[in-house]
Amino acid sequence: MSASNEASNYEYVTTRAKSRRAALFDADDYRKLVRMGPGEIARFMEESEYEAEMNALGARYSGVDLIEYALNRNLAKHFNDLLRFAEGKLYDYIARYLRKFDAWNIKTVIRGVYADSERQEIEDDLIRAGELPPRTIDRLLEADSIEGIVERLDGTIYEDPLVAAYEDYEAAGVLVPLENAVDRAYYQLLLADVPAEPDRATRLYVEFLQAEIDFRNMRNALRLSRSGADIDPAEYYIPGGRLFSPTEIQGLVNNPDQLVERIRTSTYGDDLDRALDDLDAAGSLIEFELALERALLEYSGQLSNRYPLSVCPVLAYILAKEREVDNIRAIARGKEAGLTAEEIEEELVVQ
Repeated sequence: MSASNEASNYEYVTTRAKSRRAALFDADDYRKLVRMGPGEIARFMEESEYEAEMNALGARYSGVDLIEYALNRNLAKHFNDLLRFAEGKLYDYIARYLRKFDAWNIKTVIRGVYADSERQEIEDDLIRAGELPPRTIDRLLEADSIEGIVERLDGTIYEDPLVAAYEDYEAAGVLVPLENAVDRAYYQLLLADVPAEPDRATRLYVEFLQAEIDFRNMRNALRLSRSGADIDPAEYYIPGGRLFSPTEIQGLVNNPDQLVERIRTSTYGDDLDRALDDLDAAGSLIEFELALERALLEYSGQLSNRYPLSVCPVLAYILAKEREVDNIRAIARGKEAGLTAEEIEEELVVQ
């Protein structure tokens, strides 16, 4: 761990991040994977970047379970490597961003307890790349109720939002209020304490995060518009982005066409023209959300190319690595469910 007053080693870390991003699975790899069975996928992964995790977990798991748990462990390893590499303010940026896995882990435990899953099953789904201490994670795993999880987050940034959302959860009986409270707490933390006149490094960090927040708000607005639920969109709005105000997003929730047009005429429009065509043509919620993920990956890559010696290439690699894991997981689950190669390919986000 490096203190923020130390010099940042951008050249070293961005070189490592770009090298690892270049080694991610490409379109040819995915074309092969979607035409394999679960056993063949496992063997393919044993001969890839995931070899160590597949071998370490092979005695405990098999099939799709083995693939999923190996993916999570590999993801944590790579992101912890980034923290080992980084120094100074760059370390702080990466560490703060990787708290998304604290949010992931909290939501995973909440979902597991809600579904009455076994503790080991929940624990194996965790990605230990955030900043919550292992003892806190263990205490969450010991909880046998949603209320117990909220109580065990006492003193964290998630306590107050979850306490406020718990009443909505009890009234509705669904997890959406709790999950959204966790996400909002995470994104608010990301932009906390940013100075009024940030230096160049901080401005680029903020620009990257604002784009991600904008895309999350797009996704939430579309989900609400398709759900037909009588929910105030402002309750699901994540502050900190550039594209929407709380008032504006309320009007867009009921008009997906205007939502796409708003993006097209925004600062993202020129950079995301192809992705926006995908968004415009999407006929289902899943297709629209996948197009949003492609757009965010594309935009992050453009920021990475525009500012090669900054935090942008590192954060772009994190997003791309997450997407690789999501793609492989979708392939494995799709094969297990008996989907065709064509049906699985529709669920992938490939650059």
